[in-house]
Amino acid sequence: MTKLAVVMTPERADDVISAETRTLLAERFEVSWAADVDPSTVATLAEGSDVLLTSWGTPHLDASIWASGTGPKVVAHAAGSVKRLVDPVIFEQDVAVFSAGGRIAWSVGEYCLAAMLTLARKLPRFDAAIRDGGWKQTAFRGGELAGQQVGLLGASSTARALITLLKPFGCDVVVYDPYLTQQRAAALGVRSASLEETMACPFVSLHVPDVPETKGLVTRKLIEQLPDNAVVVNSSRGPAIDQQALLDHALDGRIYAALDVYDPEPPAFDATTLAAPNLLLTPHVAGDTKEGHLALTGYVVADVLAYLGNGTKGPSYVDPSSWSIAA
Repeated sequence: MTKLAVVMTPERADDVISAETRTLLAERFEVSWAADVDPSTVATLAEGSDVLLTSWGTPHLDASIWASGTGPKVVAHAAGSVKRLVDPVIFEQDVAVFSAGGRIAWSVGEYCLAAMLTLARKLPRFDAAIRDGGWKQTAFRGGELAGQQVGLLGASSTARALITLLKPFGCDVVVYDPYLTQQRAAALGVRSASLEETMACPFVSLHVPDVPETKGLVTRKLIEQLPDNAVVVNSSRGPAIDQQALLDHALDGRIYAALDVYDPEPPAFDATTLAAPNLLLTPHVAGDTKEGHLALTGYVVADVLAYLGNGTKGPSYVDPSSWSIAA
């Protein structure tokens, strides 16, 4: 029977492995459970395993694990990015890596949709008004998402999840992504656009990886070109946008913004910023849901079983050729 080592803390295992998936693991694998994630413990478990099941908190898997050519042939990461977990050199040992980033993407997509709707309807402003003793306001009115133009920066898995969620709203979705082909855009039901055109939309959502090319991608000049009352959502990476410029335009009431990521993290905002009713601030939780976390191991294990069975590379498979542009 295939040997699988769960190299995560018991607490993390409870967080990312559902009862159903635990049963599946017991049925399909000879499972070893780590008592801790000390690097020496991980190395020992890896030495005698075919599959490593990892998650947040698992230490970096040193390439020496595969130096003898007998290391595990599969790493299944029940979390997002694998860039801090493994080095690309392990692909030279024919190691297959799987990531649950695609499942997390759905949680992020829901967050982005919720943020757009919340800010379009100006719910935080109405909430602040009624808490201040007011009632219906005549100075402002909420808007709708339906039929609006939505600009997405990046065609990543989180962007694709949001595209799916936007379909019932009949939005005109435009995407800036240098790697998005016209054929792929058509298949997604979106239109490729320049960075400038994308940033001119009344709704903008960032979905770019943390790579050198995306640092400072959204400049102050681009933010200045946003239409009045635009809604900007950043659930990707803080350094991708000029955060101070975004805050300047939000604090003067011109635009609305939902920030789940910051530069740096955690942010150190003053009282005025924290009280702004046109800012929706969350602590890097866009991909963090109870249901989503419990689904992570099942998501990658399904693909691992298919891969071991017939070589199928399912949606959680990490393509080595895309390493440089992956999140």
